[in-house]
Amino acid sequence: MKKLDFEKKLFKQGYKYIAGVDEVGRGPLAGPVVSACVVVDRRFLKDINNLQNLNDSKKTSEKNRDKIFAEIRNNAISVGIGVVNEKTIDRINILQASLLSSKKAILSVKQKPDIVLVDGKYKIPDLDLNQEAIIQGDAKVAIIALASIIAKVYRDKLMTKLSTKYPGYNFNKNKGYGTLEHREKIKELGPCGVHRLSFAPLKDLNKKY
Repeated sequence: MKKLDFEKKLFKQGYKYIAGVDEVGRGPLAGPVVSACVVVDRRFLKDINNLQNLNDSKKTSEKNRDKIFAEIRNNAISVGIGVVNEKTIDRINILQASLLSSKKAILSVKQKPDIVLVDGKYKIPDLDLNQEAIIQGDAKVAIIALASIIAKVYRDKLMTKLSTKYPGYNFNKNKGYGTLEHREKIKELGPCGVHRLSFAPLKDLNKKY
């Protein structure tokens, strides 16, 4: 269970609505980058005790992620999702696409937060809200870990759907990440419509197609 030091400090300072935002999908060779924004109030300090084994999305099981996903959607004040597709990633680069997806997620929540806790060292540009960027925030701050789980579950479901549209690449299993099997399939079949053509090894391979 994560400590709630950040959240407790902010509630004591008078903030009413606190948001955590995180993205998943920066590293894959295919598919979008997805961010989630979770907005909570003081009830969160009590409700989080019901979320056992809370950890960032990369360090918990799929079963536990699905359970926490449902709990968050049912109990958070508001949840927002931001998606930036592979074409935009290729055009503006993955860092800018990640920041854009986070901005979209924040702007999509129904309850405007008083402050946003952002995972990483970069604040969201052109966002008229108080922000605090926290390096390794998904491992330190509970609300950012919640956002990480929402984003991970949402993106995994998107990739599973894409596996039916683009059979042969096993997106339902690799979720677009560059596993050995996935890279071999790219060599065999060539890139498909959701591959990130600016990423190696696709950058060089794409010259052949």
